[in-house]
Amino acid sequence: REDLRDLPLVTIDDEDARDFDDAVYAVPDDTPDNAGGYRLIVAIADVANYVRPGSALDKAASQRGNSVYLPDRVVPMLPEALSNDLCSLRPDEDRAILACHMRIGADGNLLEHRFSRALMRSAARLTYRIAQRAHDGETGALPEGFDAGILERLYAAYGCLKKARKQRGTLELELPEYKVIIKDAKVSHIGTRERLGAHQLIEEFMIAANVAAAEALEAKRAPCMYRVHPPPDPAKLEALRDFLYTFGLTLARGQVIRAGQL
Repeated sequence: REDLRDLPLVTIDDEDARDFDDAVYAVPDDTPDNAGGYRLIVAIADVANYVRPGSALDKAASQRGNSVYLPDRVVPMLPEALSNDLCSLRPDEDRAILACHMRIGADGNLLEHRFSRALMRSAARLTYRIAQRAHDGETGALPEGFDAGILERLYAAYGCLKKARKQRGTLELELPEYKVIIKDAKVSHIGTRERLGAHQLIEEFMIAANVAAAEALEAKRAPCMYRVHPPPDPAKLEALRDFLYTFGLTLARGQVIRAGQL
């Protein structure tokens, strides 16, 4: 395994997360031809290191199909010794990972990538709220002794990725995510999860890693399954045209409507 234990990879999750599946790292790219660009690493727990094809663990996981997330607990697909321990990227503990190493330009476009099986040692377990508060100037929110520069480099790289997102014309659907609050084994109330820049940071890092993974699989001519969203329903598009017309806006007819236009 490639030894990445000296790099300050960090996990950023919800306050109530029970295991930490992925970690991120960013540093300015030092190559002369990529001014303003960044080197990124997205690491995920190397579950395949423990769950071998055809093994008892593999068969049991196959029968369960997936982990089940309930408001106050998780029924894991794999034994807790794996899901909450060996495959959880806890701070200051050596963990086996699959790492995606990427270079992005100042415009956020993916320049190159490679994958490695590696060993990491998480520098901190951050929450979305702590990361955002620290980025907004509350340095006291960070764990004692944690270098705030690690987080600022992540946000700077995220700034580049946001440029590429805007260029792609991605739909920004900021819909509320609901959270069930349990108290004394009963539903206390239903609230909404706070949506922060830190959430989007992790999402953009994961999208970049997924693009890199797809390119790597295609280069190997390996079987790869994609989720393709169908085009909008023509009747709904027509209704949208009528609605937009009341604001003096037009939606072109007779052409494929893309997300950027919407």
